[in-house]
Amino acid sequence: MSNKDDVRENIVELARVIFSKFGYKKTTMDDIANAAGKGKSSLYYYFKSKEEVFEAVVENEASILSAELNKVLDKDINPKEKLREYILVRLKVIETLSNIMEVIKNKYLTEIECVYGIRKKYDQDELRMLRLILEEGVEKGVFEIENEELAAEGILTFMKGLQIPLFIDNYLSKTEPRLDNILSMLFFGILSKKG
Repeated sequence: MSNKDDVRENIVELARVIFSKFGYKKTTMDDIANAAGKGKSSLYYYFKSKEEVFEAVVENEASILSAELNKVLDKDINPKEKLREYILVRLKVIETLSNIMEVIKNKYLTEIECVYGIRKKYDQDELRMLRLILEEGVEKGVFEIENEELAAEGILTFMKGLQIPLFIDNYLSKTEPRLDNILSMLFFGILSKKG
């Protein structure tokens, strides 16, 4: 890695803390430059705008989340348990990544073009990971799914719905029992055998 890359990476890490503390709107390039011990003009050597810094920060957090989810994929466990763990790890890691959380809850940020691009790219990666779990489950006779693509999209939509309650205090501590109940409905349905 070159010195320029090292400096850029350091700026991203410092900016991550600043954005977490003040939010996107209130953070200025001056704040980031001060944290990095640089003049604002030298910051522009590495990034063209605050939006570009924020994009790098969110990309960094998305790669952290992706790495943690890929660890779940690599586990040699039953696909049903793998799906459960995937969802739990996703929720727990997202809760620790304050800038991704900011993107999720702040409507203003959804209007920033880079955020849309990051979301779209990450959604595709998540769909790929979910498909792998579902395909493995079908292959092993654990899941009976006609269309893994549609099932993956449905599960991703469900997981995004679980994100919102993360903003409520202590929600995550109550997630596992709720998740087990929801997954039970997902796996076994809500129709009675007579229905």
